[in-house]
Amino acid sequence: MKLSGNISEKWIKASVLGALWASSEIVLGSFIHNLRIPLGSNLLTGIAIILMISTSYIWRERGLFWRAGVICALMKTISPSAVIFGPMVAIFSQSVMLELSVRLLGRTVGGFIAGAILAMSWNLFQKIANYIIFYGFNIVEVYSELLRMAQKQLGLDFEIVWLPVVFLLLLYWIMGIIFGIVGIRTGRSLMKERVALSPPEHYKQTNLFEGNNLHQFPYSIAWLFASFFAMITLLLLFDRSEWYVWMSAVTITALTWIIRYRRAMRQLRRPRFWVSFVIITMITAWVFNRMQSLDIINGIMIGVRMNFRAATMILGFTVLGTELYNPIIRDYFLRSSFRQLPMALELSFKSLPVMIAAMPEVREIRKAPVTVIRRVVSLIEHRLKEVKAELPGRVTILTGPVGSGKSSRTEEEVRILKKQGVEVGGIITRRIVENERTVGYDIFDIVEEKITPFLREGDIPGCERVGRYSILPEGLKAGREALKRAYERGDEVIVVDEIGRLELSGGGWAEIIPKLIAQDKGRLIITVRDTLREEVVKKWSITE
Repeated sequence: MKLSGNISEKWIKASVLGALWASSEIVLGSFIHNLRIPLGSNLLTGIAIILMISTSYIWRERGLFWRAGVICALMKTISPSAVIFGPMVAIFSQSVMLELSVRLLGRTVGGFIAGAILAMSWNLFQKIANYIIFYGFNIVEVYSELLRMAQKQLGLDFEIVWLPVVFLLLLYWIMGIIFGIVGIRTGRSLMKERVALSPPEHYKQTNLFEGNNLHQFPYSIAWLFASFFAMITLLLLFDRSEWYVWMSAVTITALTWIIRYRRAMRQLRRPRFWVSFVIITMITAWVFNRMQSLDIINGIMIGVRMNFRAATMILGFTVLGTELYNPIIRDYFLRSSFRQLPMALELSFKSLPVMIAAMPEVREIRKAPVTVIRRVVSLIEHRLKEVKAELPGRVTILTGPVGSGKSSRTEEEVRILKKQGVEVGGIITRRIVENERTVGYDIFDIVEEKITPFLREGDIPGCERVGRYSILPEGLKAGREALKRAYERGDEVIVVDEIGRLELSGGGWAEIIPKLIAQDKGRLIITVRDTLREEVVKKWSITE
């Protein structure tokens, strides 16, 4: 009995939304970056804001934004460029900003606009933080001194150090408001039509990422921790040792990383990296020469140290990002409270090529951007139905002859699921055997782990009969209450062991079974004797 389909509705929707977000990053991101469009990252953030806000008018689950952000961020690992934390942190943080705003202000115009502003503003804060992390606080001194020099040259009487930051922040706020409004209008338009558009002709389901070589790298937990401590050590050496010490240490560490992690080398192949290296070194040397009356050599060395620090951080984050994709780490998530994340990510990888195929061409976006985005968002419900159809049936029937071990097998699976942290509820029937003869059954409450007598062979005064057994009222009551509590809690897996003649005649658990089958979340496991399977399927119209 394999429960690989044990994934909640919320995570399924997040997988579709995350794949749509990732496809926009891949398709539109490549177009924006290749054309060197100003504020390109902000445009991508704006598109993400529109997608999330407009989708929330169709799917209203709480926590959908941050889940989609986690999935989209993790899907950045398939990028041909080196895995770095920057874009992944930005994507996740933007989704959290929007999630928090909607949680506090509700699904209102104010909540969406505030979330859009916060998500867009994160880009600026992260850029500032990146400069400080990569170059240290020396970059702040260089920036401040350059603006003070400009202030003197222009003869200004007021402080202008924070003026560029304030100007950029206002610009980001305006962009956030614009994209937020577009998202709201798109969502309202979708609510009026509420029709999932047909996919384009070239739309095709495909498991593009099945059998890929993404996981062939020789991952190592030891390398992960060693690289982390190497980064910490190098950062300490920058501040507490002579130049020849930290320069040698960085060179040896970088060469080691490059040999093991070929992707790390791609960062150093970029001409932009070396151009910025030279520019920052020369500007720093000039600024510190004026600030502290240092000779040109000392000024240059400060600039070189800043650049070596930046190279260390870039390569280090690439290394950590690669090792964190270790299957062992992903398996840990599978057993933790994030156990549904790997399954949702797998669904997203399958949806990604579908979403990319559904992406319109650039010329269509230029002509009618809002209409195109509305059309793309409309496809998410179509893809949701496809994903659900691909998953195993939500109702699992375990069948076999009398005494074949159905209950024992079910109880074994329940123990495994509970060890994995899955919320399992319901009942299991335990057979009472005396002298190799079945004389009765007990009810075992999976959550409370309580055993209650249920059926006993022979006539018992005041008890109903089913076959050759008498039904004990306390067992019947315990079973019904256990199933009712599991239904009301919304347990991820609910077990109903041994549906038989009693239920087919309207007794036993017959009243709660239709509710368990009709629920739109979680999985239902039922066991039934092989000779009664068809009757059970027909009585409750079990189609999955």
